[in-house]
Amino acid sequence: MSAELNHTIVHARDNRESAEFLAHILDLSVGATWGPFVPVATGNGVTLDFAAVPLESITVQHYAFLVSDEEFDTAFARIERAGIAYYADPHLKQPGEINHNHGGRGLYFMDPAGHGMEIITRPYGSHSPS
Repeated sequence: MSAELNHTIVHARDNRESAEFLAHILDLSVGATWGPFVPVATGNGVTLDFAAVPLESITVQHYAFLVSDEEFDTAFARIERAGIAYYADPHLKQPGEINHNHGGRGLYFMDPAGHGMEIITRPYGSHSPS
């Protein structure tokens, strides 16, 4: 049996706000509230279950999403329209830029709880330089 990631819990100040933020950027749907969770399912069936916790309990995490070139364009346009700061690097040293790592495009931005979000069009290690 091969293991598959099914879901993960994402701590947020406001679970609904964070779920709706991510769903809007990535054109995903926010599911029905289930107990303390507001779920957002990705295209490969992994669910991010947003849970409201006290601000001091949030440990900042990083979440990377593989998207098509068209989905990248759409998400990037939403990020720019909303005035969300974005970066070409995970250390946030290259503001207002995207990267072209692994033969694709990528960028980093923060969600309302401070988590680092990343969208990429090619998986890491997928590009062999010529």
